[in-house]
Amino acid sequence: MSRNGVFISLEGVDGAGKTSLRELLMETINFDNIISIREPGGTYISEKIRAVLLDAQNMGMAARTEALLYAAARSQVVEEIIRPALAQGKLVLADRYLDSTIAYQGYGRGLDLDFLTQLNELCTGGLKPDLTLLLDVDPWEGLRRRGGEQPDRLEQEGIVFQQKVRQGYLEIATREPERVKVINAGREQREVLAEALGYLKELVGG
Repeated sequence: MSRNGVFISLEGVDGAGKTSLRELLMETINFDNIISIREPGGTYISEKIRAVLLDAQNMGMAARTEALLYAAARSQVVEEIIRPALAQGKLVLADRYLDSTIAYQGYGRGLDLDFLTQLNELCTGGLKPDLTLLLDVDPWEGLRRRGGEQPDRLEQEGIVFQQKVRQGYLEIATREPERVKVINAGREQREVLAEALGYLKELVGG
């Protein structure tokens, strides 16, 4: 299947502002055909897996099981939504993608990075975003932003876990600077949006 569209992912620790930025980009981008998804999720099957992954009652889930479930949800959304949309020339905007597995299950959980890289390759068929916007924020700020929200299973892991995840993301950005662009998400929302739009403009023009 040929690929003609544009694939953009948003990454960051919990509370970094990915969902808010995705909504703002959907309202702002001048592009005829935009598909917006979240991970895990985006399809009926992927959303069912999401419910298992984020259920706070499933605290006994093994780290490897967690990684495999994320991969299963990703495999479904890639085949059902992302690849067909790109083949139709659409812009796909994803709230999380393969970098989350490396950051959360690799750096956060301590699973072998080579194993996770191979898992990502298997579940995506090697499909990577054209651009990844990494919203970087101190985990304490992310916690403050979430306020009184009921934390899901991963959010309950605490600040030390989130700090490991953040470090993982920053190391990914260091290794792949052409794809991963780090945005200081501790600023005003309009500043974050402006920088994100600048990177998108470099990628797609207009």
